[in-house]
Amino acid sequence: MNRYSRIALGAVLGGAFTLQGQTPNPLSTEVKWSYGVIKNNLLKLAEKMPAENYTFRPTPDVETFGRRVAHIADANMSVCTGLNGERKSLDAASKTSKAELVAALKESFAACDGVFDALTDVTAREMVSSRLGGPFPPDPNRSRLATLYNLVRHSNEMYGYMAVYLRLKGIVPPTSAPE
Repeated sequence: MNRYSRIALGAVLGGAFTLQGQTPNPLSTEVKWSYGVIKNNLLKLAEKMPAENYTFRPTPDVETFGRRVAHIADANMSVCTGLNGERKSLDAASKTSKAELVAALKESFAACDGVFDALTDVTAREMVSSRLGGPFPPDPNRSRLATLYNLVRHSNEMYGYMAVYLRLKGIVPPTSAPE
């Protein structure tokens, strides 16, 4: 077998192995990966902020750091339990201590873990109420996948805001100082 034949055979076999190794659920696998990244980043962010700074607000008209954590926890819980037909509330907005808010954030992620774990490309196409999380499109329904991508988008947006709170306190956010 000459050099070119070996290269061609390698390309064909490599392609065959790649096809076998591809996930049968590429859409749901992508959103699950994105969710895992932001979940990890938000938990690290919440842990990194000292307890005494959970009442910190950069300006009087901006929410406190703790209120932002509560907002994420309440939004996650509402969306993920809503997708399961339950629509439970954590009432994290009523909590003020770091310990309570981190616990609420973890509880919201536990509810979302089940939703993301059960997601397949087939279930991703299911239509659900578009009122499970904003921004609210004009249609009364949207796909489960769009709803979960919106949850990831919202969480990334909140992380971006909250990273500034840490920087203003002289703390490097988790994504800027990976472990």
